[in-house]
Amino acid sequence: MLRVLASLLLTSFACWAQFVPAAFQPPASYETSRFILVPLGPGLEKLDFDAYMSSIDHLKATFTNGGKWPHPGITMADALKDVEGEIANFKARKSFTYAVLTKDKRREVGCVYISPSRKPGFEAQVRLWVTKADFDQGADAEVEKLARAWVAAAWPFKTVTWPGRDK
Repeated sequence: MLRVLASLLLTSFACWAQFVPAAFQPPASYETSRFILVPLGPGLEKLDFDAYMSSIDHLKATFTNGGKWPHPGITMADALKDVEGEIANFKARKSFTYAVLTKDKRREVGCVYISPSRKPGFEAQVRLWVTKADFDQGADAEVEKLARAWVAAAWPFKTVTWPGRDK
């Protein structure tokens, strides 16, 4: 039993230690007829802030993890710190956050998060959200469909889980 537990811990650590192969280059963007996905980074803080602050209750229901994000007290300084953390994780290749923007890049529709899986048997997990207004217009299903196709085609994972969306 101890060997099994040690093996599981080592496997989990290995996944976190090298989430993607060293030679893998994370996509710089992904474009569809309606959206463009770009790494969440400098210059997108305000778009990101506006998107999630417009949909606090919707996002709490989307993630159903009892977390504290988002909440009405978030400031732009908090948003900047959050984006800086996402940039650091992206550069360290620990996780990858992409903003889902309108084609004209004037508005963030939501985000796609690619990270090591916490679920045994899966290399990666993908979570995503769209604003309440975009959800009401059917964008959630569209973003999920494009994200699934993109992850399958452009990312090095054989096994991916979609928490809350697995079929």
